[in-house]
Amino acid sequence: MGHLMENDFVHLHVHSDYSLLYATWTLDKIVERASSLGQKAIALTDYGNMFGVILFSRACKDKGIKPIIGCDFYVAPFSYKEKKHYQNGKQYYQLVLLAKDLKGYHNLMQLTSKSYIDGLYYKPRIDETLLEEHSEGLICLSGSVLQGKLAYLLMNGKLSDAEELARRYVSIFGEDNFFIELQDHGLEEEKK
Repeated sequence: MGHLMENDFVHLHVHSDYSLLYATWTLDKIVERASSLGQKAIALTDYGNMFGVILFSRACKDKGIKPIIGCDFYVAPFSYKEKKHYQNGKQYYQLVLLAKDLKGYHNLMQLTSKSYIDGLYYKPRIDETLLEEHSEGLICLSGSVLQGKLAYLLMNGKLSDAEELARRYVSIFGEDNFFIELQDHGLEEEKK
């Protein structure tokens, strides 16, 4: 096994200024930074939308970088069509999906469209039924430590529920297409 070179590293969970109120980096700055580090690929996973993917893809192409298209989805705990407030529970969890091929890209477009057309309730939401219907060609990352359902279950000591959820995502996306996300921003929750 060869050594991982610095420029072999790929950021797979990146938000741009299209993630309103959450990120400030423009698409050009993201791509320029990846280029300056010699990175060969970078993902765009804005919160609940794919508004910047065309400009992102063009900027990557201009710099010789492979664009990875994705989205950081809001997943409703029940049906995405339900428009109600959940007492004593989370309104949504986050889940990152990446397109690995053209079918995956089409499925991302289907999911984001449905999230706005039928699932909009404070946030554009999807649910696990939609994930099952539109999973082909997608890679799933478990979501951030602070917002992902898997991490939420683990942080609250619900290990068997977390294992069941991970197995469900493996059954939806396939064994080679589900990854548990790790992040290190220096937060105590991430270390735990």
